[in-house]
Amino acid sequence: MHLTVVSSLDSRCREAAAGRLDQGHPDSVTVFHDLLDGSVVLRRILRGGRLLEKAETVLEHGCLSCTVRLDVVPTVERLAGLGYAHAVLALPPGVSVEMAVAELKRGLGQAAVIDNAVLAIDPADLEDHIWDKHTLYESGFTAMPDDDRTSGEFLVGELAHADTVLAHPGLGAALAGQDREQGEPWRQGTELLAQLAPHAAVVGPSGRFRPGCYDGSEAAARTRRGSVRVPLDSDSGCFLTVLHKVERPLHPGRFRAALPQLAAGSHWMRGRLWIASAARTRIAVQGVGPRVWLESTGHWQADQGGQSAGNGTVSDVDAALDWHPRFGDRGTVLAVTGRGEDVDPAEIRELLDGCALSDEEMQRDFRELDDPFELDATL
Repeated sequence: MHLTVVSSLDSRCREAAAGRLDQGHPDSVTVFHDLLDGSVVLRRILRGGRLLEKAETVLEHGCLSCTVRLDVVPTVERLAGLGYAHAVLALPPGVSVEMAVAELKRGLGQAAVIDNAVLAIDPADLEDHIWDKHTLYESGFTAMPDDDRTSGEFLVGELAHADTVLAHPGLGAALAGQDREQGEPWRQGTELLAQLAPHAAVVGPSGRFRPGCYDGSEAAARTRRGSVRVPLDSDSGCFLTVLHKVERPLHPGRFRAALPQLAAGSHWMRGRLWIASAARTRIAVQGVGPRVWLESTGHWQADQGGQSAGNGTVSDVDAALDWHPRFGDRGTVLAVTGRGEDVDPAEIRELLDGCALSDEEMQRDFRELDDPFELDATL
């Protein structure tokens, strides 16, 4: 069964996207799932805009993953058995396309063919979402009190996985009676989308949608922790992306001091770090709006015995492309996206270069350095 998977935080955007994606398929259904309070899943199935089924299911453990595994996947399996060739799956707010695709593949195997992974959004709201400090639960997007993701974190993750962004005026625009497509926030939000998701097709309300362009392998490569993808044109109107690489390990103390300045004004910071106090550990860094976090992702490939770009044993694309004759895939690669007035390329490069170990420091025992981030992984 062919599937088009849609995620969104805005009910109006989700409805509009699902209606558009259903067109052009002669034997298609649209399925809306919503997780309500009390572990209740509301399911609606439509065909050609006509309601075929409306039902509620009470889950023993009502979380987003259980909603997908225990209701979304069985619903798709049932519809396939009824002979439907295509379905548009409008996911509950907060459910990532990545999670849904993984569960569909796990539950249905090769029978689930993903045509598109789509994010439905009002571009005029994007920047506000990026800087919103509230969690998805606090903002009323999910019924899960322990869901501490912000809307910006959710949307940046969805943009990395999606092949298509369907832009549509959201619920806020409808309530305010605004024609957002003609406004400056819409235009700037569209420019920001080009920086955050350069791989994705951004389709406006009157644009043409291209079906069947989902590539699961490419999506997995883009979303790997520490991976960096930047626009070919790093300057898009009000926004720009700065990419900088440092060959030598970073001094942990100097990097800790520089991190607040690197993150200041950054809408999205991402990359991988080589920090001397955890020299064997590949550390992913990500910052979305006001939040920044670091995460160990295991050993560098160069520390995994027998790995080298020269003999073709390196399987990771990023490692192969950035392989250094002395340091292998070890190194710092950082990309910072933000408004032009807030992101200074020269300052970012100076800050990062200032964190690199000197010739004298390179001769010392790295184990003597403090590990302020507690990221040393002796795996």
